[in-house]
Order: sequence, then structure tokens, then C-alpha cells
Amino acid sequence: MTDSAFAPGLRWGLFGAARIARALIPAIRESGGTIEIVGVRDPSSEHARRFAAEWQIPKIGSYQDVVDADIDAVYNPLPNHLHLPWSAAAMRAGKHALTEKPLSLNAGEAQQFADVAAETGRVSLEAFAYRFQPHVERLCQIVQGGELGTVRSYQSSYGFTLSNPEDFRWQPEMGGGALYDVGCYPVNLMRLLLGEPRSLQAQARWTKQGVDLGLSAALDYSGLNDGGALASVNCAFDWVGTPRLVVHGTAGSLEMEQPFESNSEFRQTTPTLHLNGQEERFAPSNGYTRMVEHFQRAARGEEALRYLPDDAVKQARVLDALFASARQGKRMKLEN
Repeated sequence: MTDSAFAPGLRWGLFGAARIARALIPAIRESGGTIEIVGVRDPSSEHARRFAAEWQIPKIGSYQDVVDADIDAVYNPLPNHLHLPWSAAAMRAGKHALTEKPLSLNAGEAQQFADVAAETGRVSLEAFAYRFQPHVERLCQIVQGGELGTVRSYQSSYGFTLSNPEDFRWQPEMGGGALYDVGCYPVNLMRLLLGEPRSLQAQARWTKQGVDLGLSAALDYSGLNDGGALASVNCAFDWVGTPRLVVHGTAGSLEMEQPFESNSEFRQTTPTLHLNGQEERFAPSNGYTRMVEHFQRAARGEEALRYLPDDAVKQARVLDALFASARQGKRMKLEN
């Protein structure tokens, strides 16, 4: 492959024809990139043909064909257990890798991502598109800028009803479960706003297959000079409700519904923040496009990567500790 890290628009390959890829394809094209190939488990399948035709992708191949293709970057939305092997293979073949969340199944795998990125000089980013939305930038400004005083409480939840019994998210060997799929968002936003917790305690409801149907946790930021904060996160696959964030501080509080919305343009929604009783509205925005634009600029060397591979390692450490606490029924300390 020729080195085109500084090309005007990156040439992309997709691993798989997952539903979430439908959000990234327009974002890639709106950001000046081109999609050259989609790799699927069975390139001769009718599903692959229809997907490629619908999105006008010129070539259908296998996962290995994507690795071998003359492209600059890959997007990997495969089931969670396939994130590391195929994204790492792509980076070793000279491609930058945008990989769906959760990046990995554990902190050891996340560290392998970081190591491969360092060895190859390729960009590796965990695809939390919501982080690139203006309302999240405003949340960071409020909390980290001291508008709430010292934060004492963080509460966040994300759940939905997963009714398809064939969905891979029910399979433990494929990285299934509510924490990996939706609980990772409240954890990620908590870390974005407050930093790394000191300890945590979790409990879960488990399916017969051994994945978490629902998980709730208390996370401890206390023990610091200012007294610190307590956080709670909740997630599930059998809820009906709206994702929510509530933060209380010594000088104020904020509330927000749909804090993890990645494309309010598509949903035609107006994200609304309530800060000390005052309403702030945000124009619809596409976080996928913002994320892809940033990723391409970082790949071209035009700006520093906003979230380094080490951030994904820290995220995975918290998820590991949550699972360990829920399974063992005890409080877990975190080394930061």
C-alpha cells in the first residue's frame, strides 16, 4: 500500500455490513473520504450484494481482503470479540483503525491495541461518536470549569429492550451483555467529566447464557482533599426508558436526557440541558461526521488525536472491575 496519510480524503474499507455502519458511511463521504471495499464473512451472500449496491461500494470481499486492500483506513463494527484481531491486522498492514465501542473485551486487549498503534504509527480510535457532540463539549465545560462547584454526585443510565434472540449481544463468547453495549456509555461519560474512580461495587442480573441482562454500580471518587464524589451507573437490555444524566455539585446541578445521542440530525431532536433550572438547547448535530472528520485530520497529521489509545485502556479497566465486582460480590479497587 502506498503511504497516503496526507491525502485530501482517506480511502476506507469496512469490516462487515452491520447496522451501525449505515451511520458511518454518510459520515465518511461527507468528510471527504471514499469507501473502496466492504469485507463480509460470506462475500457471495445476497445480503452482501444488497448492502454494497445500496451504498454504492465498488468491491465486496472477505475480512482479509479489506486488510490487503490498497486503502488508508478501516472501520470495524464487527461483534466485539472480532475487534482486536481484525483492527490489529489492519494496522499492521498500514491502515488506520476506527473501531466500534467497546474497543476490546478487557484491558489486556485494549493494551494490545495501544501497542500495535505505537509499533505501526497508525491511528487507533474507539468510536464513541457522542463525545464529539456540542452538548458533550458543553457538559465538560460546565463540570470541569467549576460551574457546579465541587461535584458530589453523578448519576447516569442507558438501556433499551433487546428482543431479537439471535442477536450476538446475547452470546458471552462474542462479547455480549448490557455493560459492553450500553453501560459503557455512562462509564465513559463519567470518566470524561470526573476522571478515574478509586473503587467500585457492582451487581448484575445474568442470563442463562452468562451475559449481564442488567447491571448497576456505585463508583467512588471520595478520599480526596475535597471529599470527592459518588457516581452511579445503570444499564439493561430489558428497560423502557430514556437515557439520562444528572450531576449535583456544591454550587448547582444539571440534568440532561439523551446525553449519548450521536446523531440528533438524523433523529431530528433538539438536545436540551437543564442547568440550575435554566434550559439550554443545542442545534441538531451529527457526531459521526464530527468524529470521522477528526479521525481523518489526525490520520493526515493535521491535529493531535483527541482520545489516545491509553484512554481506551483506562475505560476497559473500569469495565473489567465492574464485571469482577458483579461476579464476585465485592468492592474492587482501581489502580490509576
